[in-house]
Amino acid sequence: MRTPFNPLQAAILKALTEALFHGVDMRITSAQVVANLQHQFGMFEGNKPKEIGLSLYLVCFLLGGPFFLLFGPAWGAKRVAKRLARSQNNLMQDLARIRGVIYAGYYGHWVGAVEEDNDDNPVLNAIGFELPHQRIRGTGEVPIRLFPGRDLAHDDVLAPNEAPDTVGVIVIGSGAGGAVAAANLAQHHDVLVIEAGAHYPSAAITHEERRMTARLFVDGGLQTSRDHDIVIFQGHCVGGSTVINNGIALRVKQAGMTHPQANDVFANWAALGAPVDAERFNAAYHAVEKRLGVEPIDQKSGRNNGTHLLNGWAAHAAASSDPMDAASPALWFSKNYGPRELNADCAYCGYCNTGCPYGRKQGMAQSFLIDARSSGAKILMQTKVEKIIWAESDLDGRRVATGVEVLQPDGSRRTIRATKGVVVAAGTMASSRILDKSGIEGTGEGISLNIACPVVALMPGTMRAWDEDQMATYVDRGDFLLESHFQPPMSMSTLMPGWFGDHAGRMLNYSRLASAGILFPADRQGRLIGGKLHFKLRDDVELPLLRRALATLTRVHFAAGAEEVYPALTRGPILRKGDDIDLFYEQGIREADDVTLSSSHPQGGNGRNADPEKGVVDLDCRVHGTANVLVTDASTFTSCIRVNAQLTTMAMSHYATAGNPFV
Repeated sequence: MRTPFNPLQAAILKALTEALFHGVDMRITSAQVVANLQHQFGMFEGNKPKEIGLSLYLVCFLLGGPFFLLFGPAWGAKRVAKRLARSQNNLMQDLARIRGVIYAGYYGHWVGAVEEDNDDNPVLNAIGFELPHQRIRGTGEVPIRLFPGRDLAHDDVLAPNEAPDTVGVIVIGSGAGGAVAAANLAQHHDVLVIEAGAHYPSAAITHEERRMTARLFVDGGLQTSRDHDIVIFQGHCVGGSTVINNGIALRVKQAGMTHPQANDVFANWAALGAPVDAERFNAAYHAVEKRLGVEPIDQKSGRNNGTHLLNGWAAHAAASSDPMDAASPALWFSKNYGPRELNADCAYCGYCNTGCPYGRKQGMAQSFLIDARSSGAKILMQTKVEKIIWAESDLDGRRVATGVEVLQPDGSRRTIRATKGVVVAAGTMASSRILDKSGIEGTGEGISLNIACPVVALMPGTMRAWDEDQMATYVDRGDFLLESHFQPPMSMSTLMPGWFGDHAGRMLNYSRLASAGILFPADRQGRLIGGKLHFKLRDDVELPLLRRALATLTRVHFAAGAEEVYPALTRGPILRKGDDIDLFYEQGIREADDVTLSSSHPQGGNGRNADPEKGVVDLDCRVHGTANVLVTDASTFTSCIRVNAQLTTMAMSHYATAGNPFV
């Protein structure tokens, strides 16, 4: 395997490791951390390792150049504290994010190839973490083992050199939008699904976090907005982001599950010129939910961290005089882990975001792609669509797609013909890039995000929040959501605020931690510039909402009995009972750089609208001015839907393709 960091870059990584862990009892050496990072980044596709390598030079220069490398860990720790940990300079705050890379190299330490090789993993043992195979399940518990027979077979997926020359319909993308479209269209046409990533059936998924994040995510999970303020998580594999999400299935509006005073998404769309037929759309929701076996999760799968959020919210709401709090649903998530009658319940191992190795989550490769394949569709992996190929316009002056140009792993390009049409469903950013390269105007504008921010709490007793479903419960506050979540060690370490011994101490308390996050909408504030997402939070809209949501979650943690709360602020401060919570966030968050933000739900960019001047696609998701090109992913959302996007993306795809649009 290649080593992406040269000797000087490796020396900088080693010095950074020794500075960040100065005074800490490390269980592996700094040289081993560097070797771990070489291994992890050696599995990345794309330019992210090169980008990180170049940033290391700048970090080293700003920390003292050769002196940082030569004067030892104590001197280096002082420089890191002064220039990175305590700085409020935007550049320094961006560079400070390199700490997450170092922590991933330490807490992502992995021995051998399988779980059993890590029974004596010194890093995992030090924080009290047990791998799933080490956990003892009692009577009535779901066994941690494979539920067989659900996966798309590897033989059902074509290698790049097996691509056909001509098909009826080409579907670009195999995630939530593409797979549903392919299943519907394959009942009427010869369909080819083209996916840029590789195929990872359940048997190929492991609990080696560093490997799975490198393989399953765009940019290995390090994709960011242009200014690095927001991390954007997206899948890069057959099945798309449904492979790496938590299976959450929320409608935009559903009695008893949605705050009664929350923005009405369908009403917003109608006001913007993009109405949906509510009866048809709800039928699409129902069809998807039925196929995926969506139902509320078993409460034992979230008995620790999930229950913590519900208990904390109940205590907080009971003491609140705000009617918005009183009206907030606080519930267990509904997910596509079932149906329970098949004994296919989630095994709640806590690793949803790096893929389910047990075949229990019904992602697209366990459901709609299988349906598409059963109807004769072909699925082509590791092939990137560059642009749509056009013929002369038809008699009505509309552009007619005749195929796509693809880039293969060896760097060669070829054309695959389509006799009926093309469906674009590669996700908000990739779909926008493809359409832009294809000459479609107005793409990549009005992008929305559901933005997440974690808050960790130290509890007085053992929580073992890692021994359950990663995300089990939620509160819909109307203007934002609170969601329970907990991560395996490598991912948790990158989210954990704090520096030096503070960070290490918090990780040593891993089994006493509870965690949840806020999810708030940032509506139509983004656009693509040079293919990268430009996204800024407004001082008078998103930033006050961010502060208020974090303050609420902090109070919920304390109401549930937390001793300390660690909000994800760059400088890593602590909140204790009696602190002025509102003042803390008012002073601590002045801009997005001050806090750790991420999004797994990019939306918009190719929004629906009846008016071609206001949207890229029409009300049937057909690209304006074209005869046979549809877009069926979240990029069609006219405004932010506020809740987790998986189910609505699938429903939109079903809404657009159930009636055979290529007749």
